[in-house]
Amino acid sequence: MSKQARTRVKYCGITRPEDARLAGKLGVDAIGLVFHTASPRHVQVAQAQEVVASLPAFVTVVGLFVDAKENVVEQVLEKVHIDVLQFHGDESATFCRRFRRPYIKALRMKADIDVTLAAAAYADAQAILVDSYQPGRAGGTGQTFDWNRLPGSLESPLILAGGLNAGNVAAAIEQLNPYAVDVSGGIEREPGVKDAEKMQAFMQEVIRVGTR
Repeated sequence: MSKQARTRVKYCGITRPEDARLAGKLGVDAIGLVFHTASPRHVQVAQAQEVVASLPAFVTVVGLFVDAKENVVEQVLEKVHIDVLQFHGDESATFCRRFRRPYIKALRMKADIDVTLAAAAYADAQAILVDSYQPGRAGGTGQTFDWNRLPGSLESPLILAGGLNAGNVAAAIEQLNPYAVDVSGGIEREPGVKDAEKMQAFMQEVIRVGTR
């Protein structure tokens, strides 16, 4: 039997071209641009354009929005090259598919969430991202959640987020075998500013775990 590809990696909250370039050199599959003004990792359009322009070929650009108005999403899409949309709020599936782009739907792991049921509402999503829940914050909490709460399988590919870093990503992959892992705070020196050593260490751990 042939080996499968390694777990895919997304570095989210990229705000600087130099961080994007390093992500590309390390072999990261995707970078995330946050278009949510309440986030310390928020990027303006011009800033996002510089980041995208610095990327090598074959790195997917994900644009993250949180309960944004339709015209806000459209304005970004007109000015910034975005491959995949990520919706991190309470957006309906109808809203998510309105832009005729591939999309990822994030689910925050509230105490009463039924992940299988919630994911089924977004059957046409390219993937379901699960993230830690903290009241008043849409993401980027830096906290993990109990991975045992996740179902054994989902119809959609699973992206794991929430408190990941070089110290725990291998265990996460070994336990859950996710399609991809998504990291932001775990590779930072400060919010929005990535740390080169942490970026490298995280990717090395993903590769070390081996094939999925």
